[in-house]
Amino acid sequence: MTHFEYITGHLFPSWVREMKYNFNIWADLMTGNYEGYALSEEDDPYQECYEWFWAYINSDETPSKEFLEELLQLKKDVDSGKVETYPFNPFDDQLWEDTP
Repeated sequence: MTHFEYITGHLFPSWVREMKYNFNIWADLMTGNYEGYALSEEDDPYQECYEWFWAYINSDETPSKEFLEELLQLKKDVDSGKVETYPFNPFDDQLWEDTP
């Protein structure tokens, strides 16, 4: 993946998404639309909205170029059969036999 592909395909969309979320939370904070932020009746909806705004504005969920390249390489290895995979069934009784 080139730097141009990384910037246009991953960075720009991530930045736009994060700015949109930050703006929506800020708009809720400015217009008094706090109802959806309180998870329990004891929580203060304004305080929850305020804390979500500051927590989200400080977050950066953009994966690095190196991480994405490693992930793409791992996908290629799995698809080509270079890495052996095993089926997973969470309801298989053998998984839980040794569990205390």
